[in-house]
Amino acid sequence: MAIFRGAGVAIVTPMKKNGEVDFERFRELIEFQVENGTDAVIVCGTTGEASTLTHEEHLETIRFCVETVAGRIPVIAGTGSNCTETAVYLSREAQDHGADGLLVVSPYYNKATQNGLYQHFKAIAESVKIPVILYNIPGRTGCNILPETVVRLCREVDNIVGVKEASGNIVQIAQLAALSHGYVDIYSGDDNQILPILALGGVGVISVLSNVAPRQTHEICQKFFDGDIEGSRRMQLEALELINALFCEVNPIPVKKALSLMGRIEGTLRRPLTEMEEAGAARLADAMKAYGLLP
Repeated sequence: MAIFRGAGVAIVTPMKKNGEVDFERFRELIEFQVENGTDAVIVCGTTGEASTLTHEEHLETIRFCVETVAGRIPVIAGTGSNCTETAVYLSREAQDHGADGLLVVSPYYNKATQNGLYQHFKAIAESVKIPVILYNIPGRTGCNILPETVVRLCREVDNIVGVKEASGNIVQIAQLAALSHGYVDIYSGDDNQILPILALGGVGVISVLSNVAPRQTHEICQKFFDGDIEGSRRMQLEALELINALFCEVNPIPVKKALSLMGRIEGTLRRPLTEMEEAGAARLADAMKAYGLLP
């Protein structure tokens, strides 16, 4: 059984102007998600700026999220690293803090072989007892987890259950679906491909869009599951302009700006990320207004 079906939010990590994690705003964001039907919270992923958190901040953010959610929906913790032993450490700690599952990105910069990826993910998964979702995002990592490797890992390692596919390559994702015969839980890692991946047998999305439109993102998935394909298609297309604006600069710069425009966070980023450029911010505001998120 999948850790979750539907829309999981790749939640931002709100920060104060001095750069510290803003746990009070984080609590409010989590409650906003739960109240609006989000099916899972994915904490300390790419959108959560995990790469700039210290290990202590990373684990405290996971612990706080688990305690705030309090079992209402699954919490999946990002614990990947380009160092296998670091990923093992973070994964064990996240498990001890009560995470329901782990999201583990492929090792970046090292550019491991497919066998290296297999050994890396196998070592991490075997160090814990909770389910693991692989995270394939070659545009950031420089490393593509091929469909054959994903299927091998899911078949040979008991607690590796699926993959967040953010390659953007729908042909590769179709090949994965064909090879896995439903054995691998496939999550869209791109908000502009939710419906196409569900149509290929996917079970949901790990979403940036959900940060600002949790109810709508959940409904794109739920309508599909309920057999209302036309309704799901309509909502996917209606969100496309906003989705494009949320990725007009590198994630999570635009989504933090969007949440700031909604008055939900201050919008502070950690370097090397910087504030959104004026043209991008104007485009984002226009898209949010058109989608009904701003007056």
